[in-house]
Amino acid sequence: MKYQIVPVTPFEQNCTVLWCDQSKKAAVVDPGGDLGRVTAVLDKEGLMLEKILLTHAHIDHAGGTAQLAKQYAVPIEGPHKEDKFWIDALPQQSQMFGFPSVETFTPDRWLKDGDLVTVGDETLNVVHCPGHTPGHVVFHSSDAQLALVGDVLFHGGIGRTDFPKGDHATLIRSIKSNLWPLGNNTSFIPGHGPMSTFGEERRSNPFVAD
Repeated sequence: MKYQIVPVTPFEQNCTVLWCDQSKKAAVVDPGGDLGRVTAVLDKEGLMLEKILLTHAHIDHAGGTAQLAKQYAVPIEGPHKEDKFWIDALPQQSQMFGFPSVETFTPDRWLKDGDLVTVGDETLNVVHCPGHTPGHVVFHSSDAQLALVGDVLFHGGIGRTDFPKGDHATLIRSIKSNLWPLGNNTSFIPGHGPMSTFGEERRSNPFVAD
């Protein structure tokens, strides 16, 4: 599995183009906006976009979803249904944060804990990790030892929990109970900032270290 991180929106959100090297089929994870930057990667690498994957439905992660899905006629998978209220509120979110106006959408597939998602010949496990938002999911490849964790965990930090239906205790539990078992050697792509490993965060992250 290959990937390229594409920072998008004024929030520098880590949108990720993820692809299967055998088939050249790709998924875009969290297309928050600046879609030209994202489609440039698809073109440069000669990829066929197969689907859009969403960790959660905050504007900087989901703002470009409807447009990209229409442009490429591809399905949207994720997040968990508990984030539907955030999807419905995307137009208000865009106004609040000064983003271009965006459309709402209905995912073709809501995801839940334990589901499997394919990208070409690659398979990702879905891990439900509420706390930052109630419907937040993480995508994990055991083969690649890679996780896309959205805004659950960062290098040296954790996601905010002061948004509607956010909950600090739930977030900490999600990280320790749902992410740490994936293994210390697992690298993760956070929603913002540099990559890290679960082992590094267990050692040094002031919010969730052992």
